[in-house]
Amino acid sequence: MADLIHLLDHKVRLYQPEQGFRTSQDAVLLAAACPAQGTQSVLDLGCGVGGASFCLLWREENLALTGIDIEPLYLDLARKNAELNHKHATFLHADTLHYRVDTPAQRFDHIICNPPFFQAGEHTASPILPTAAARGYLQDNETLEGWIKSAFENLVSKGSLTLIHQADKTDEIIRFLGKKFRSTEIIPIYTKPNEPAKRVIIRSFKDRKSPCTLHPGITLHRPDRSLTASANRLLRDGATFETVLKEMDRL
Repeated sequence: MADLIHLLDHKVRLYQPEQGFRTSQDAVLLAAACPAQGTQSVLDLGCGVGGASFCLLWREENLALTGIDIEPLYLDLARKNAELNHKHATFLHADTLHYRVDTPAQRFDHIICNPPFFQAGEHTASPILPTAAARGYLQDNETLEGWIKSAFENLVSKGSLTLIHQADKTDEIIRFLGKKFRSTEIIPIYTKPNEPAKRVIIRSFKDRKSPCTLHPGITLHRPDRSLTASANRLLRDGATFETVLKEMDRL
């Protein structure tokens, strides 16, 4: 059995397992930050049931999108979700840490990912294996650095990697990006005003050499817990971060 949920104010519908990883607003935010356009190719690294994939395809329906995941149940649901949303995408069973395209010509223009948040030993693993694997790494050889290395190997030169993660891991992410990724952009995501950022969007480009950019943060909720105007644009209207940041500049 599967639950049916909605994203982007019912513009995207998704089946997800009754038990296991739950699709959240992180998927919507991740899609909003990806700069892919037209018929470019995109890899959703660790795609789950396709939450970020289908939010991105709603905005740019002609993208050549591939999702990979190690959990067969998620992939089955992702394929059903492609039919449900009338979108074309390819979903493959593969280990995100070891997946590599066969030739340089098959590398992707853009990669998106929402990696597990916790290193092995930093969290109490769920008894439900797919949930445990989505929440945190289960083996010492599974690392965030490995996800970033996989992204680098599968990207074209000047291609983008966009990821969403816990804000307190920003320093680690920047360190793992190293000198291979440059032109890095950081967008803090605040749950409420006057609180530290809980999430961060990081977008970086392979082989570019321009300086890092720290963008104004996005606050999702007002003190009364209602969505801010910027959050409404991102989470309900499907606007991109570029659009929302420009709108904020005009205020």
